[in-house]
Amino acid sequence: MAARKKKKGRPVSGWLVLDKPPGMGSTDAVSKVKWLFGAQKAGHAGTLDPLASGMLPIALGEATKTVPYVMEGAKVYRFTVAWGAERSTDDLEGPVTKSCNKTPTEEEVRALLPRYTGLIMQTPPRFSAVKIAGERAYDLAREGEVVEIAPREVEIGRLELVSMPEPSKAVLEVECGKGTYVRSLARDLGRDLGCFGHVADLRRVEVYPFDPSQLVPLKVLEEAAEKAQTEEERFAALDSFLLDTTAALDGLPELVLSDDAASRIRLGNSVILRGRDAPVEAPEAWASARGRLVAIGAVEAGMFKPKRVFGG
Repeated sequence: MAARKKKKGRPVSGWLVLDKPPGMGSTDAVSKVKWLFGAQKAGHAGTLDPLASGMLPIALGEATKTVPYVMEGAKVYRFTVAWGAERSTDDLEGPVTKSCNKTPTEEEVRALLPRYTGLIMQTPPRFSAVKIAGERAYDLAREGEVVEIAPREVEIGRLELVSMPEPSKAVLEVECGKGTYVRSLARDLGRDLGCFGHVADLRRVEVYPFDPSQLVPLKVLEEAAEKAQTEEERFAALDSFLLDTTAALDGLPELVLSDDAASRIRLGNSVILRGRDAPVEAPEAWASARGRLVAIGAVEAGMFKPKRVFGG
């Protein structure tokens, strides 16, 4: 029998709420964090454009199994729209495709915003990761192909005007659901106002269930790693920035199990929940034993059925 290939890196698990700097892609940020932590596995919960900054939750190790729960969470962005020009990429990266000398008033901007709250139809930017016949839209657009992307339904919880620092710019904040493109918002607002527009600055300030107080700048991680005298000190310093894997499961009910029940679940078996307060039905819940995450699953007829099992 062939020997199993040993995995490279440490079996470290947890969430890092990275404050991504502008100019770095999400994939590059994940690779950098994975290297710094010497982690076996890493992934992020929601792409952030290279020109954007802000919250990029990165999961290490076992925490990658909880990425879908963060992907579904509401996100908050603060962004600046520059009026007077529409660009091919809907941000500063692409050339100007349409221009106008008009600039909207504060009253005009505020009056338009209610039309962009609730469930709306939105067409993603030509330069986006949306797949068309198996190809990424941005790859097709870069090759000069005419990209036709169908509108899709997205949810906007709130859209507020923060300030207008100058007549040609407006700072807004939006709370939105999965799949919303802020660049499309800027483009569509500009078209409706008759002046065109594009994103001049973009920062993601929140991704539920994480909050801004948990942000860790990449520079802080790099400095912590540089100060360490040994590899052991380095990893100890970096690991102090990690949140527990269960931080992604806020809002789901927790089920506290006995050691015997936890052992059965780790083998993929279902268990009957004991106790007066044990739920009878729950579409999703997470089970723990001795303060550690055991599994995520569902409760049906008083029985917990695991869907994702975590190491002991």
